[in-house]
Amino acid sequence: MKRLFIAFLCIFLLSGCSNTVQPQQTTEIQKVDNEYVKAVWIAYYELQDFIKGNNETEFKKKINNAFSELNTMGFNTVTVQVRPCADAFYPSKLFPSSEYCFDVQEVDMPYDPLKIMCDEAKSNNLKLEAWINPYRVSQHNDISKLCDNNIAKKWYFSKKKKSNVYISDKKIFFNPASKDVQKLIIDGVKEVVNNYDVSAIHFDDYFYPTKSKTIDAAEYKKYQKEGGKSGLNDWRREKVSELIKGVYKAVKSVNPEVRFGVSPAADINNNRDKLYADVEKWVSNSGYVDYICPQVYFGFRNINQPFMFTVKKWMYITNVDLYIGLPLYKSNKADKYASSDNKTIINEFKDNDNIIERQINYISKLGNIKGFYIFSYASLYDKNAKAEVENMLKAMQGINR
Repeated sequence: MKRLFIAFLCIFLLSGCSNTVQPQQTTEIQKVDNEYVKAVWIAYYELQDFIKGNNETEFKKKINNAFSELNTMGFNTVTVQVRPCADAFYPSKLFPSSEYCFDVQEVDMPYDPLKIMCDEAKSNNLKLEAWINPYRVSQHNDISKLCDNNIAKKWYFSKKKKSNVYISDKKIFFNPASKDVQKLIIDGVKEVVNNYDVSAIHFDDYFYPTKSKTIDAAEYKKYQKEGGKSGLNDWRREKVSELIKGVYKAVKSVNPEVRFGVSPAADINNNRDKLYADVEKWVSNSGYVDYICPQVYFGFRNINQPFMFTVKKWMYITNVDLYIGLPLYKSNKADKYASSDNKTIINEFKDNDNIIERQINYISKLGNIKGFYIFSYASLYDKNAKAEVENMLKAMQGINR
């Protein structure tokens, strides 16, 4: 680890802000999209505000206005969270309607929000990506609150399938090692690509929900009994990689023009060792992802992961399209956990109104980075972030790529 850190440090110091670091070349990977991406994430709780209390006509009007404004601002992509848990913001044969969509799970949807968003995105010259959280079942841990038609509830009360579901002290998750779970997630992705005009399927940063040995004990024991030699950690990483590869294959089998990307946390080691997400494998070999968008939610003065250094690390390991997730939500706020002791507050985002602007200017000069994603939509209208947003939009308009 020390040698790896020194290698990255040397690269960073020698390259400065110039585009001198080339991604490692391993397996040739087809590049699908040459447009410089300027995207914004619209989370389920933000999308919920567009739907709540509105009929189809009202929702369509509000979404059209929002997308029109995003286009005027200079965005060309919206990434909308349409499956935050084991439920959906669209009529699905596999998942019940989301409680965040029409207040309760499993209702007869009066209209199809995803279909409307696809249409309105197209009319406003925006690409629309379908953002999915693959393993999360619920934001609470009470299985009885799930609708009776929720597959997770059915599995949990089945003797043979109960291990497909894991209940923590706060939430409910699918078991990532389960073949049933993998099939469900892959079939769910195919359902979206088959039925909607989306430009990409987009996974976020949540993978294995726990390091506890209980979540997948039965599957791992079976693996060992059949002669498997990998340790638990490596085996778990392979289970997640199997899903990623399966989703990629499924997307391409339905529509080769639709892309598949993942937005992991920015800490590469944490992804690997705590979430069992082998992002280095995905970005350096074909057949896993078309793009990667690490959430580099750090300022320039962050002690543990300074922005420029972290971006360079991702450039070094990545051989697919690389985008950078930027933290507009931190504008005018104290930046917790940015110091060496995680206690001393570094007020970089509070004391400046041009952090995101500077980050965009920096990455736009790096040829190996093909765009950025802003988290998130509501922050664009936060009155406390007004100056930051104005400066950010100036930087966006100045990009000539």
